[in-house]
Amino acid sequence: MGEAIETWPGRPYPLGAAYDGGGTNFSLFSEAAERVELCLFDDDGGGEQRVVLEEIDASCWHAYLPSVAPGQRYGYRVHGPWAPDQGYRCNPAKLLIDPYAKAIEGEVRWSRACFPYNFGDENSRNDDDSAAYVPRSVVHNPYFERPAERIGDLRGARQGLHLPASRHP
Repeated sequence: MGEAIETWPGRPYPLGAAYDGGGTNFSLFSEAAERVELCLFDDDGGGEQRVVLEEIDASCWHAYLPSVAPGQRYGYRVHGPWAPDQGYRCNPAKLLIDPYAKAIEGEVRWSRACFPYNFGDENSRNDDDSAAYVPRSVVHNPYFERPAERIGDLRGARQGLHLPASRHP
C-alpha cells in the first residue's frame, strides 16, 4: 500500500462505510475535528495507507473510494484540539474504529498505547501509536447473492415459498 488511492468527494450520509457495488463511501461525524484521516490496512493488518477526508458537510467528513470493496479493514485518525478540561481529546496517534461500522475485526490488546493519557497524569497526552493494539472496522457487503444453481432446487419446498411462481404457457 503505497500508491495514491483515487478519491472522489462522496456524500455525508449515510454515516459509516457504505459499499454500493462500485466503491465505498466513507463518512464520519465530528464537530471537534480539524482534520480526519481514513486509514486503510493490508489484509495482514500491517501496512497502513492514509487518505485525508477533505470534504465536510454538516460536520460530516466524507470521501468516496471507487477501489475499496467489502472486506477492506479501516479506521480513522482525528486531528483536533487537546483540551481534556473542556472534553476534547483529539489525538491522531490513536486509531479509532468507525462508530457506525457494521463489522469489526480483532480485539483490544491492552497496552499503554491504547490510552490517550500517560498513567499518573490524566491531563497529559500520550502520543504512542495505538494501531497495533486495537480492532479494525471492516467494509461489509450489503448484497446477498444466492447461488443460481440452488434456486431450482428450492422451488416447491418450504424455503422456496418466497420465490416467484413459475409461468407455464
